[in-house]
Amino acid sequence: MASAGGGALSILEYFGGEDGNRCGYCKSEAGNVSHGMWAHSLTVQDYQDLIDRGWRRSGKYVYKPLMSQTCCPQYTIRLSALNYQPNKSHKKVLKKMQKFLQDGEVCNSTSDGISVEPMDSQADSPVSCNTSFKREISEDELKPLCTEGEDPAAQHREKAMEKITDGETHKDHGDPIDTTTVKTTVYSMPKPGKGADTSKPPRRKAKDIRKERHLQKMLLQKGDQTSQQSAVTPTAAKPKAGGSKSIEEFIDVPDRENVAHRLEVKLVPVSMEDPEFVASFESSAALYAKYQMSVHKDLPYECGPGEFTRFLCDSPLEGQYKPSQLLCPESYSWVPIEKCLPLLESSKYSRFNGNPKEGDKDYLTELSRVRVLHKRTVMPYSIYKKRRKGPSDETVVKQYATLVGQTCAERMLLYRS
Repeated sequence: MASAGGGALSILEYFGGEDGNRCGYCKSEAGNVSHGMWAHSLTVQDYQDLIDRGWRRSGKYVYKPLMSQTCCPQYTIRLSALNYQPNKSHKKVLKKMQKFLQDGEVCNSTSDGISVEPMDSQADSPVSCNTSFKREISEDELKPLCTEGEDPAAQHREKAMEKITDGETHKDHGDPIDTTTVKTTVYSMPKPGKGADTSKPPRRKAKDIRKERHLQKMLLQKGDQTSQQSAVTPTAAKPKAGGSKSIEEFIDVPDRENVAHRLEVKLVPVSMEDPEFVASFESSAALYAKYQMSVHKDLPYECGPGEFTRFLCDSPLEGQYKPSQLLCPESYSWVPIEKCLPLLESSKYSRFNGNPKEGDKDYLTELSRVRVLHKRTVMPYSIYKKRRKGPSDETVVKQYATLVGQTCAERMLLYRS
């Protein structure tokens, strides 16, 4: 449907459609309210501009929900792929994938009996901790637990604990202890004025060490004895602005010539008419089924070829990646999703742009400049209006031009019989 040739033109037939139809989401018989048009041809640029105004498509049918009236508003969401910000879990997955591609290392889960680094934010929590709590306890619980044969260091720690406990235990006229505050510190703080030992070389990152080993290995294979004896200092990759790494830095391997595995990514259209898609369909569907059953615990009938095809075409983007933005249905401006979600929690329809004075920047200004295709001839609406025979269709043309915007209305061709 979409073409990108230099002389390509978009030809659309507008249907209108203010009457409600059956909703595929909530199954309301007449709650789905939208305008639609048939795209006989549609260029990539025109399609992108329509998306930026809240239009959607199903095949060649292009439609725009009336967000303030429809039963289930469909907000347009976008993710800036060039500015994608992986979170902590994403980074750990990328690092594990990098190790697998470079060295063939596979990180097993704890279910295999091998412990791995935790994936949540508790991994960076400090070892030392100060704990303060109140509760009723008996005197027996305050007795030292030292026994014969106990480690002297453990006895020393227990005595220190006993002193702290005795110093903060409050008694009132011999009554049972009501409140107790216990403070424990696993490691003592460093003494003032003492920092890192400057006589020892600074610690190096494991990534830099791996890079050095791979470079040395390459030098040995080439037989360059002179370079082998010289010091090899890996060049650190330049981080992005703000100190964060780019996706390329996470998935790139230090030595591309000597890797255990290679990853190749191809963009293939989802169409049985495409030979490359057909050739890889069975293996891709099998991999999809294996992933769904092992990770999501799906049953075999839940991840067949039909489900795989729907997964490729209909998988929703739910705003779990950053930076995601939603399209304001009134000003057609992009707003960070973090600002939109609180508004949607209180109402299913909302204006996201916080400036009430900011409206549609591409609103219809000149109806006469709308391009029309009439009797195989391209002409502006001002000429078509004079040549047309029969009742006026100005209301319909104006509605179409208002919804697509002045820019698209002057570039696309509106088919009129």
